[in-house]
Amino acid sequence: MTDVRMDSPVNNNNNSSSSAFCVDAHMQDLSRGGVRVCGVCGDHATGYHFNAMTCEGCKGFFRRSMKRDATYTCPLGGHCTITKDNRRHCQACRLKRCTEIGMMKELIMTEEEMQRKKEMMLKRKMECDGSERVRLQLSDEQDHLITDLIEGHRKTYDDTYSDFSEFRPPVRKSDNSSEEGFCSSPMGLHLEKSNSTCSSPTSALSVGMSLGNIFSILPMCTDDGSDEVTANPPLTMLPHLADLVSYSIQKVIGFAKIIPEFKELHTEDQIALLKSSVIEIIILRSNQSFSLEDNSWTCGSNEFKYCITDVTQGHSMELMEPLVKFQVGLKKLNLHEAEHVLLMAICIFSPDRPGVTDRDRVEACQERLSETLRTYISCHHPPPGGHLLYPKMVQKLADLRNLNEEHSKQYLEISRKEGVVDDLTPLLVEVFGSPLP
Repeated sequence: MTDVRMDSPVNNNNNSSSSAFCVDAHMQDLSRGGVRVCGVCGDHATGYHFNAMTCEGCKGFFRRSMKRDATYTCPLGGHCTITKDNRRHCQACRLKRCTEIGMMKELIMTEEEMQRKKEMMLKRKMECDGSERVRLQLSDEQDHLITDLIEGHRKTYDDTYSDFSEFRPPVRKSDNSSEEGFCSSPMGLHLEKSNSTCSSPTSALSVGMSLGNIFSILPMCTDDGSDEVTANPPLTMLPHLADLVSYSIQKVIGFAKIIPEFKELHTEDQIALLKSSVIEIIILRSNQSFSLEDNSWTCGSNEFKYCITDVTQGHSMELMEPLVKFQVGLKKLNLHEAEHVLLMAICIFSPDRPGVTDRDRVEACQERLSETLRTYISCHHPPPGGHLLYPKMVQKLADLRNLNEEHSKQYLEISRKEGVVDDLTPLLVEVFGSPLP
């Protein structure tokens, strides 16, 4: 290799511009042959830094030394030969070599100049990304898929819960448990006075459909009576929550039925996918009614409100704490409606669900949905909101699996308690399993 260390002593009487010119000419000769080496240590050079061809290490060393006005001392009298391997051994001779090859302190940018440079680079990158998004377009097939999913979601999800009218009402456990079981907000739970409440535990949702006729969603019962609940009946929130979840399950089934790829699967695979994913879809949907202000869920145009303490009458905080954390994180992603429905569909089409037989077909459907989501984000969700959005959404699917597992564990524990099974609905037992003896 050509020796580029230039160990011959430098005549201090020569001016710096002459020295810089000689070194510059020497480095240009090296570049002509395709060899770019650092004039300080001989390492691979990344370009001209502060008026000399250097590597990144020597560039940083020179900048730090100049900013600190560092003064170094050589134990060998200033005659060290600087190489790639020993360049950290003698800072004095390394800095001396930097100045010898023409590196100039005046060319080091200030912090303000560095910040302006970073901003300009970011601006150019965003402009480049914008041009790429213009070239990236959703195909007609992808556009129709998103339209179908949004339409299906709107048909089967109403954030006012206007048709959730036949349910066992939430009630207090004791005279002093009002504050524990209900929100302290002025908009707290007012379900006790619903004019269409079925006061019997065997309401329409209690005797509702099973997965055997999963595609025949039964109509809710109608009751012209308006029985009011007594002040403090000896029940808990569990019957009401069971009816609410059963209602939500039926809506998820309706959403899945609208997806063309789902309808083309074998019935056994449809049932397997729904049984495994339904609680995850319910969690995703409930994010639309989740409030970041007080970590609560609203139901019925803000008429009803559920706090963590309402749900913990059935489930423990081992489920509720990660559930609220998930809802907060998902809400902060500020997903578009298209991204939200695509995430739900991707969640349904998971080929690793228990009982799925045609895994290749389900995986192909999921991949088409995933590609549609990636393309949509590139086209319609620019930075900073769209920065790393896709991997963040994929992480949410993993978080949902953990919530699903914890829910299944707590469901079985709750269902084994004496008398609780009567509070459940046949649909819940069909989907989440019967309690073990």
